[in-house]
Amino acid sequence: MMNRFVSSALAAALAVSMAGAAQAAAEMKPKKEPTAAQLAARERMSKCSAEWKEAKAGGKLAKDAKWPKFWSECNTRLKGGTKA
Repeated sequence: MMNRFVSSALAAALAVSMAGAAQAAAEMKPKKEPTAAQLAARERMSKCSAEWKEAKAGGKLAKDAKWPKFWSECNTRLKGGTKA
């Protein structure tokens, strides 16, 4: 019984110290700025999301419409692809 208690206490102490080390390592790394492509993708996602919400509220979507397919088509359209 005592052995189990000591093992649990050691495991908890190790977990706390590892979490502190990971947090310290994360704080030391400078945050990278998003690339131009990442910013463009976020902008397209935002626009497609607004279109999705508007179409859904207006009842313009098919009943079986799913976000992933809508996003794929919208993203391609906004990128200037041929898919509509």
